[in-house]
Amino acid sequence: MRRTITLNVNGESRSVDVEPNDTLLEVIREKLGIKSPKIGCERGDCGSCTVLLDGRTVRSCLILAVEAEGHEVVTVEGLSSDGPTELQQSFIDHNSFQCGFCAPGIVLSATELLERNPNPDEGDVREAIAGNLCRCTGYEPIVKAVMDVVERKAGK
Repeated sequence: MRRTITLNVNGESRSVDVEPNDTLLEVIREKLGIKSPKIGCERGDCGSCTVLLDGRTVRSCLILAVEAEGHEVVTVEGLSSDGPTELQQSFIDHNSFQCGFCAPGIVLSATELLERNPNPDEGDVREAIAGNLCRCTGYEPIVKAVMDVVERKAGK
């Protein structure tokens, strides 16, 4: 039952042969070679496989690749072709990540939050990243990095 589908990933149309049960995560990593979405729990609990699907965060381990056909998929590589975004730079400046395993998912979750709500409070930030498990940082530098972007944009 193999079939060819076309995915729009990071602004590029890509045709790929898939089985009906191939997850979006498997296709992104194994067939398209994009490694930022990580294989973690494979149950949607850890957030390491987070991508943006039509601008909303989803767990790519829970979505079949065929379901993503005709939709826009963005991984952290697709956020900017000109170097780090302002948010990514803030994460760097705040030394927000240690091992980096969770970083792509958290960056995408925070990116979606700031697109929906350009002036979130700390509680909003914590809620937005709550689905992303980080075992290294304790979340404080992550929250501070996002709030720094919010404050800079507000001119504080």
